[in-house]
Amino acid sequence: MSYCASRFHTVRRHTLEVKVGGVGVGGENPLRLQSMTTSDTQDIAATVKQSIALAEVGCEIVRITAPNVAASKCLAEIRAQFSAAGFGHVPLVADIHFLPSAAMEAVEHVEKIRVNPGNYADKKKFAVREYSDAAYDEELSRLHETFSPLVKRCRELGRAMRIGTNHGSLSDRIMNRYGDTPLGMVESALEFLRIAESHSYRALILSMKASNPKVMIQAYRLLVQRMAQENMHYPLHLGVTEAGDGEDGRIKSAIGIGSLLLDGLGDTIRVSLTEDSVYEIPVARAIADKAMSLWQTPALDSQLPALGPDAIDPYRFTRRETATLAFSDTCTVGPEQPPRVIVRVPSVAALTAVATELASPKLKDTPAEGLLVPIANAGDLAALCGVAATTALPVSFLALELSPTLTPDILQPLLALSRGRIVLVRRFASDDHDALRAFAELVRTHGHILACELTPADATALGRTILALGDESLLFTLNAQPSTLNSPTHSVGEYRALVEALRAAGSRAPIWIRNTTATAVRGDASFLSKLIEASFLTGSLLCDGVGDLVSVETEGDLTRATKLTYNVLQGAGARISKTEFVACPSCGRTLFDLQTTTQRIRAQTGHLKGVKLAIMGCIVNGPGEMADADFGYVGGAPGKINLYVGKNCVQYNLPQAEADARLIALIKEHGKWIEPDPVAK
Repeated sequence: MSYCASRFHTVRRHTLEVKVGGVGVGGENPLRLQSMTTSDTQDIAATVKQSIALAEVGCEIVRITAPNVAASKCLAEIRAQFSAAGFGHVPLVADIHFLPSAAMEAVEHVEKIRVNPGNYADKKKFAVREYSDAAYDEELSRLHETFSPLVKRCRELGRAMRIGTNHGSLSDRIMNRYGDTPLGMVESALEFLRIAESHSYRALILSMKASNPKVMIQAYRLLVQRMAQENMHYPLHLGVTEAGDGEDGRIKSAIGIGSLLLDGLGDTIRVSLTEDSVYEIPVARAIADKAMSLWQTPALDSQLPALGPDAIDPYRFTRRETATLAFSDTCTVGPEQPPRVIVRVPSVAALTAVATELASPKLKDTPAEGLLVPIANAGDLAALCGVAATTALPVSFLALELSPTLTPDILQPLLALSRGRIVLVRRFASDDHDALRAFAELVRTHGHILACELTPADATALGRTILALGDESLLFTLNAQPSTLNSPTHSVGEYRALVEALRAAGSRAPIWIRNTTATAVRGDASFLSKLIEASFLTGSLLCDGVGDLVSVETEGDLTRATKLTYNVLQGAGARISKTEFVACPSCGRTLFDLQTTTQRIRAQTGHLKGVKLAIMGCIVNGPGEMADADFGYVGGAPGKINLYVGKNCVQYNLPQAEADARLIALIKEHGKWIEPDPVAK
């Protein structure tokens, strides 16, 4: 059973409506925006103040941590003061970990309870144990007994509940049976969901959060599939946990949340940033608006390519198998290579200035590997030859975006004289069989490469010719002005359809993902909008295993475009160009200032390409997320830091003033430290 109505359109998944106070989630409601306060919950004035600030910037549901019974009791006064300030319509959520007693107190005061099934009734000790079926059933009976009182009280009071699974805090029971996997995350939630249903309680929302967007995407898809098999239709809360701060945090969130929203999944979202929580809402608003602009209920186009048995597996990441293409002696595209980065220049005349900009030491670790140059006529070709003869271009290859008037006979002299491989980018229509053959013969004669711009329908129509030509010297990209599968344009669906059309034609040629104004969902010109668009399109496809070359052509500043492209590749886990930071957002549990600490550690370690560091304010998800990081910096007690290698804590209760130096020493001890290059800073 499929997890979504269409892989090519954004057809919103039908769910039950769950009322969180007076706010409807799921059903016919718009996407709801959430965030969380960062204050100590027992500081009632500070928590009310932060709740008001969130509501004023558009947060529709406010979450507050309740780490113990004392904090849960404070929720009564927080609710009263928040309502008295004019925000009685904005529901409050108590965030519960570890203590059922805290949940039973909190449910009396707020509209929704969030429980983490990994630690609500279990303690994580990373214990290895084989469970017999009888022993596992005994654990489930204990779980039923522990969780049922909260379910019954929520039903009596009309409270909603989120079963919020976190990849970093799966119970030992789940880990031992299912492993640290999306399936384990889903089974963890389903155990709690079945208990709730046994009490006829259905005011439920579910989440599957992870710091790795691939894991998060797969877990949500699998959850929806499994719920559909059991005739469950609960709303989903989407989020990438521990996404970090700045551009990286926004990209990771947009990749994970956006990929699912484009599949029609998701009813409420939170962008988790290691920043003041009010800054989360504008990003969430931009993501939600783009996704909702695509919602549709079309009569699905029967002419779309069928998903074959060897199509992309949405539940398990596998990179699409492709043929290998050599663009230069140092730049190859293929199954063992990272996606290559191309930047677009406005004209041939700009190449000299571009050469200087792209040779900057600031781009040493994020180089443009190809230049896309628009060529309108023979004059542009002549000018290009002149520039190439006098200017050293700091790239591995040139890609020429050709106008339809440039025929093989006009291009042949340039290609015959060229000392390096050139990629010809040319649009082909469904009846261009002869032109496709002529251009393929041209590039093969002179040792160059042809990038075919196609719509999915054109690829299907040209399928016999594509099959006959084979994969040598060919790659494919979406037509820069794509046909819409069903208005409004869904560019991720277009690329998926193109991949399926090529699969049906027997082609394993590489795919070039182009972010252009034509692939944009909306015409917003802000950098945030461009970032989200690139994350939606490139990030979603990379997480599906599709994409061998990437260009972000919507950003005119070439340095910023190059950096953005690499950051999207890193956010999707497709290419690592710098230190990876897993940093949780602040909340009332946090034992140190996360923002300044993250920035301070980034300043000292941000040059460690390929090293993954986790910075956690407390131990709720800390030990689990350490398993996905090389090193961890975790709050263990007020003013004290625990340092991890992987999931193992190796140094306990260090004074925070010493922790940074001890972290660097630990990195050196494990052979992952290099001295920073002062020129590249």
